[in-house]
Amino acid sequence: MLSLRAFAALAFTLAVSAMPALAEKRVALVIGNSKYVEATPLANPVNDANDIASALKSAGFEVILGIDVDKRAFDTRVRNFGELLEGSDVAIFFYAGHGLQVGGRNYLIPTDARLANERDLDFDAVSLDLVLKQMELGRGDKTNIVFLDACRDNPFGRNLARSMGTRSASIGKGLAQVETGVGTFISYSTQPGNVALDGKGRNSPFTAALAKHVREPGRNLTSTMIEVRKDVLASTDGKQVPWDHSALTGEFHFHNDGDTGNTATRAARPVDEAAARRADAEHTQNIVALAQARERLHQLQEANKSDQQAIFDKQFDTSSSGDADSRRTLSMEIGKIQIRMVRRNQEQEKLRSEITSLENKLGLAAQDEAGGANK
Repeated sequence: MLSLRAFAALAFTLAVSAMPALAEKRVALVIGNSKYVEATPLANPVNDANDIASALKSAGFEVILGIDVDKRAFDTRVRNFGELLEGSDVAIFFYAGHGLQVGGRNYLIPTDARLANERDLDFDAVSLDLVLKQMELGRGDKTNIVFLDACRDNPFGRNLARSMGTRSASIGKGLAQVETGVGTFISYSTQPGNVALDGKGRNSPFTAALAKHVREPGRNLTSTMIEVRKDVLASTDGKQVPWDHSALTGEFHFHNDGDTGNTATRAARPVDEAAARRADAEHTQNIVALAQARERLHQLQEANKSDQQAIFDKQFDTSSSGDADSRRTLSMEIGKIQIRMVRRNQEQEKLRSEITSLENKLGLAAQDEAGGANK
């Protein structure tokens, strides 16, 4: 018969062997800057940071949160994040606020930045390269994920441009695309080189979608970003297209969906990933095409209104004239305008057909009919 001590040892061994592998260490640095001293405050970054921090905590992340941080506080949090990265399996960096690119390098802007000239970048701004270095240093086999909601129309870029003269061409619009190390994924709130919207609600369009889908169980990172992209395209009428660059070597899930093993390093499923990306690319292309077609249709309609007014004005100006040459000239000018309008009308018909086709592909026509039926 087993002694009490032997029985306890056996029970402990069985219990340990039945436990799942030790949970991975997940860490995150989340920064949101709204109250800028030298620029108009931004409405949403603080809300964005708080909501993303909450979503990541619910997914098991240890979060360092920075709200309206100046340069010193920003540097401190990056340093603390670097220390927290030791022994971590997954690291996420989220930033909302002002950012800019100069010479192909991206800079994140603390709340007290002045940026009167190019030299100030080294002292007043935080280089994205510095943050990426901290995340990748000694962590070649780990997962790094970066979300940048920092592509807003930036007054600091205009200030720098005035001081840099002919070299101001190196100041790009939005953020520059970054080539990352193996294991790193970077998502931009819009295409590199483009400007994103700050949003009219509590959050920016990008963060509103991201915070929503990060909380959904069962999704891998690819699936999450596809849903984020769809939401942003829909909420901005195709004007803003979230972009990403991936050098990940496996799947990542924000929540354990019941699969066994480490959620950060599950084997990639290339067939599923490729199919998902193809479907996402086609959906994105259709939404962008729909937005462009609608905008072009609106432009044509406005141009015809303008030309109709021009015809009216010309007829009014020459109505009292009995001069035959004036009437003939007027008739020719009106004829030219009318020909332009006819051509625009023909293009409008083609656009309406294209819009209907795209709406059917995207399921928008069915949604509109359902919405009308419920009214």
